[in-house]
Amino acid sequence: MKRFLVALSLAAPLLAAEPALFDLKFDTVSTGFDKKSCWVHPRAGAIPGNPPKVVLTMQKAMLVGSDIFYALNEMRTDDFGKTWSGPVEHTATLGRRDEPNGVVVAASDFWPKWHAKSGTLLGIGHNVRYANNKVIAAPQRSRETVYSIYDPNKRTWTAWEPLAMPADDPRFFNSGAGCVQRLDLPDGDILLPIYFSPKGGKFSRVLVLQCGFDGRKLTVKAMGNELSVDTDRGLHEPSLTRFKGRYYLTIRHDQRAYVTTSDDGLHFDTKLKPWTWDDGTDLGSYNTQAHWVTHDEALFLCYTRRGANNDHIPRNRAPLFIGRVDPAKLHVIRASERELMPQRGAKLGNFGVTEVNENETWVTDAEWMQTTGPNYADFTQCMKYGSDNAVFAARIQWKKPNTTWSQR
Repeated sequence: MKRFLVALSLAAPLLAAEPALFDLKFDTVSTGFDKKSCWVHPRAGAIPGNPPKVVLTMQKAMLVGSDIFYALNEMRTDDFGKTWSGPVEHTATLGRRDEPNGVVVAASDFWPKWHAKSGTLLGIGHNVRYANNKVIAAPQRSRETVYSIYDPNKRTWTAWEPLAMPADDPRFFNSGAGCVQRLDLPDGDILLPIYFSPKGGKFSRVLVLQCGFDGRKLTVKAMGNELSVDTDRGLHEPSLTRFKGRYYLTIRHDQRAYVTTSDDGLHFDTKLKPWTWDDGTDLGSYNTQAHWVTHDEALFLCYTRRGANNDHIPRNRAPLFIGRVDPAKLHVIRASERELMPQRGAKLGNFGVTEVNENETWVTDAEWMQTTGPNYADFTQCMKYGSDNAVFAARIQWKKPNTTWSQR
């Protein structure tokens, strides 16, 4: 099935004092809402070529209950976003699996990305376990990082496989790389942020793994230092980038978002800085993920926040914004903020960033048609403002080529 796109050109100055580094084109990849489930977690990986092939994965979430996910699906464009095929469900390889005692496990929070050294599209996420469609912590293991490899010719994925963690380290009973932005090094090693907690642990912590990948198997080679904020539920969903030789990590917390830096990509400053505007006030991003958009000449953060006439959106998770980061002072320059995706009553925020080629970076997201618990299935508030579970792609079109895009 072919899906044609609706395009809208957006234009606004990036900074008051300097010209914009990019234009924006806004595409709608798919629309439609069955009022029982909704598409979530649309993230894409780009296979190099002229044009590149862009493979987007996403999955259905039940409206009743919290984080009840089903098999991963794929959409794909081979003509640079003019048309999309799919969605195609990969039930056998990226679907649910039965475990003993009535436990069901599903892969989720998935993010495909091109691994240049091996010439492989490698997707990484984590899994979640259910009993009677409620999230549980199983007795022997809870949550694990999982990965899968794409065959672009057959348009198939390998069966998702858990990443082996040190068996004698109790810290990683509940660990995963769901929704994280990884960084691939020129030698093929992968810097993979994860969040984790021991069995019965109250607070989740963050560190970066150095992983090897030979085109078939992902393995842990080294790990960095722990980062922690032991309030609320702790830290979650870290995302990593490198800009002008320095490494930057943004991290989710229930009350605010944090940022920290590193010289080597593994060992980060443990004094985390809350994200702020350049005037020192709080950015207003909280209890959701943020990700990086990186260009040779500038570093950007993508985020949702309070204070955007959006108190009717759960956790203020729409609109989706992009703002330029001061890499020395670690704040977002308020005058640079632009809207990437509009709010239409549904939350955004579970999104991905894809470096498609040197000329374009895409940000993909979907309208999540749930409200907050316990009445998760009340989607009327979302539809009141026009949401219909659309999947969007905000295409950042660089005015100067992003020459180091393939080195991230």
